[in-house]
Amino acid sequence: MNRAIFLDRDGVINDNSCGYYIFEVDQFVLNEGIIESLKTFADYGFLLIIISNQSGIARGLFSKTDCELIHRHMKKILSQQGILITEIYYCPHHPDTGNCLCRKPGSLLFEKAIARFHIDNGQSWMIGDSERDVTAAEKVGLKTILIKPNEDIRKYVKSIIKISSNRDSQES
Repeated sequence: MNRAIFLDRDGVINDNSCGYYIFEVDQFVLNEGIIESLKTFADYGFLLIIISNQSGIARGLFSKTDCELIHRHMKKILSQQGILITEIYYCPHHPDTGNCLCRKPGSLLFEKAIARFHIDNGQSWMIGDSERDVTAAEKVGLKTILIKPNEDIRKYVKSIIKISSNRDSQES
């Protein structure tokens, strides 16, 4: 089974301090420390999966095409640094437009990723900047880290690696 690091996009991967909705390439700026952090996780064998609420689509603020353009741009920047994003899942819905199961704190997008990539929930983590990120991840048995929006996550990387390595050695 695989282990994964799940990450929220806006506020974790990229800076969203200039606006809640990031949907144009020129607005997209990686958070400090994210490249180093993602490289380290990948070096330790974690799949990197992004799970993001993108309710601006349902609200008509931007389109799915705009969102997917940002994702291609992000993946290109990261791949130039040798970082492979395994998959990006996003919810285009908003609570005002009806109920859905994929919007965090719902866990459907996590469930899809876990099944598709044969992920060991107990060996995997979610890093998010909102309670709904943590709630959704806990529903499927992931370990969680709640950060401040746009916080440098490098200080959490060593702890995740250490905990995961200790568990690996206990299982051997």
